Amino acid sequence: MNLAVLGAGAWGTALAIHASARNATVLWARDAQQAGRMQSERRNERYLPGVPLPERLRIGSDFDAAVAHAEGGLVIIATPMSGLAEMLARLPADAPGVLWLCKGFQEGTGALGHEIARRVCPQARVGVLSGPSFAIEVARCQPTALVAASADAALCDEAVAALHGDSLRVYTSGDPVGVEVGGAVKNVLAIATGIADGMQLGLNARAALITRGLAEMTRLGVALGAQFETFMGLGGLGDLVLTATGDLSRNRKVGLLLAAGKPLAQILRELGHVAEGVCSAAMVRQRAAALGVDMPITDAVVAVLEGRVTPRQAVEQLMGREARPEH
Repeated sequence: MNLAVLGAGAWGTALAIHASARNATVLWARDAQQAGRMQSERRNERYLPGVPLPERLRIGSDFDAAVAHAEGGLVIIATPMSGLAEMLARLPADAPGVLWLCKGFQEGTGALGHEIARRVCPQARVGVLSGPSFAIEVARCQPTALVAASADAALCDEAVAALHGDSLRVYTSGDPVGVEVGGAVKNVLAIATGIADGMQLGLNARAALITRGLAEMTRLGVALGAQFETFMGLGGLGDLVLTATGDLSRNRKVGLLLAAGKPLAQILRELGHVAEGVCSAAMVRQRAAALGVDMPITDAVVAVLEGRVTPRQAVEQLMGREARPEH
């Protein structure tokens, strides 16, 4: 199968490395100089230092050529959420099936990926590829499991045919809404868990945040039309546990540094990579408020990010809430 991966950040490069083992794969980089360096040096030192790029993986900066290469195969969009609409708009009307890797709510509109696609390219065959996955581990062929979710069952099967292998299991789901909500909200909850860990609140607090955060995620997802069961799977609980507890998590790191007293602007400069939870948090709260969904942990994260409360004040407010039934 022919594949085009659009976006040469860490995750796009990692998936292209994996995909090229069994598919004719082109990795597109927006920056021509970056593409040239990667093609000649067989490295992506900025995002995946020390990881060699297979000789069979082609790298280029010609967007139209990359998409044309994927005819009869798959296009995988690996940009941040902020670039998804642009990528979809640039695809030709006869583009093959499209999957995106980005996780979040679009800043400004609060739209999820499938809602963006419905507006930009309503006739396209689209879906999301998500789940608990750090890019460096995929690039190193360490065992990983993902879920391909789409209303188009054939597209999910194509994703399995292209990507399922010895080191990467790909499950399928007909609930792209749930998988997208899980992928977006877990980033916000990872910031909360990072704050708690940075304040050394203990493992009890971490477990409570993850569990109650999962409840928040599920409430919002079901209100948006998702299936409850999706949040018990890879795109929900699995991704949440990894991002909230894994030391490679950028969103968790944001929380740790906020707890240390660093200003958000400085944190983002030093991070050097996109932390989607920072952009998505306010949009999650906005969508939840419009639906009347209670999300106190998300509200607390937004208040900290906006500088309205300190991390300690946010914890005090959460712990001071009235007792209530768990379910």
